[in-house]
Amino acid sequence: MKRLLKGGRVVDPASGIDGRHDVLIDGDRIVRVGPDLPADGAEVVEIPASLVVCPGFIDMHVHLREPGQEHKETVATGAAAAVAGGFTAVACMPNTSPVNDNANVTAFILAKAAEAGLARVYPIGAVSRGSKGELLADIAELKQAGCVAITDDGHPVATALLMRRAMEYAGMFGMPLIEHCEDPTLKGDAVAHEGYHAAALGLRGMPGAAEALGVERGVLLSELTGSAFHVAHMSARVSLRAVRKGKEAGVRVTCEVAPHHFTLTDESLASPIPYDTNVKMNPPLREVADRDAMLAGLADGSVDAIATDHAPHHYDEKKVEFDRAPFGIVGLETAVSLALDRLVHTGLVRLPRLVELLSVNPARILRVAGGTLAAGAPADITIVAPDLKVRIEAAALRSRSKNTPFDGWELRGGVAATLVGGRTVFVNPAIGLKRL
Repeated sequence: MKRLLKGGRVVDPASGIDGRHDVLIDGDRIVRVGPDLPADGAEVVEIPASLVVCPGFIDMHVHLREPGQEHKETVATGAAAAVAGGFTAVACMPNTSPVNDNANVTAFILAKAAEAGLARVYPIGAVSRGSKGELLADIAELKQAGCVAITDDGHPVATALLMRRAMEYAGMFGMPLIEHCEDPTLKGDAVAHEGYHAAALGLRGMPGAAEALGVERGVLLSELTGSAFHVAHMSARVSLRAVRKGKEAGVRVTCEVAPHHFTLTDESLASPIPYDTNVKMNPPLREVADRDAMLAGLADGSVDAIATDHAPHHYDEKKVEFDRAPFGIVGLETAVSLALDRLVHTGLVRLPRLVELLSVNPARILRVAGGTLAAGAPADITIVAPDLKVRIEAAALRSRSKNTPFDGWELRGGVAATLVGGRTVFVNPAIGLKRL
């Protein structure tokens, strides 16, 4: 079936398009983008001038929990949260139970994603067997099964030698190694950022240097091996400095920042609710200077992607003492609104740059389809409403878990609709798009 999305502003940085254009879809593919396209037998869908049509957003860092932790999230509930948040695709981390370190687990995840029929799901395999940091996983098997990258996320790769070997093997298959950058000896059993607020509350702190040491190690090994190295959920200004130095030297290093790290600081440990476990994540919320450095990196191009690090946890798991609570928050349904409100509407970045961060660059880093509306590309489309008034309601989230520090926040900008392979998988009832 042909459909013509007519009348919206199309922003496709990969094709150099930003203006009033129409988008012609035939089945699951983009046929053409241009001004005043003829219907040519296609069903015409009028897109209001206030909406923006973009290549589908890709979240390259989520935890879908299935198999083994279905009380927190499943592939289906995570995919539902993804499309409601404007993401046409997500890449899921391997710290499931069992760990995604073999083709059987990868196949299970892909089967669950196909059954859900919502967002595309790209599994990421483990670097080491069981993510124990001892023996390399079978990277060739993981690649063949459908994994797009490798990581031991949740833990740094145990040794420099293991990371070197993993990079060498992953590089043979064109896969990036994604690293949870952290020096375990410097982090210790810390639960928050090392600074005034943690000290005042009696919480054990981890310095930004613990993260930066991991970044420095990865950059050096990427330079040695020539393989792609990606820094997950970067949070510290010293880490950004290491990434910039690596890029200047021609190293194949990329990085991502999560919305909570460019919106919140460690002041949230004390206010408005002291010891709120919904502000406990790893890497932790850092001080103002770190938050501002992340904003600067997003603006100047040093940061390559925005990724949510969507980490759902059951209410009972979070409703304990701060020290005992698990790290992480949900993020799939809040990221786009936070980015529009805090990045675009503040003038820090323009909308095309945001599309690069959410679509173009994640597709490039993971080497997956998408990131463009060029002819022949998958008809994965995110339609955003930049001026939509949004109030985040934790109870209304589609994710199985509701652990968010943004409950009650009022933001400007949201998602109007999400199309995957030409199929409409989400329409925001507040927008009222007809016939989409």
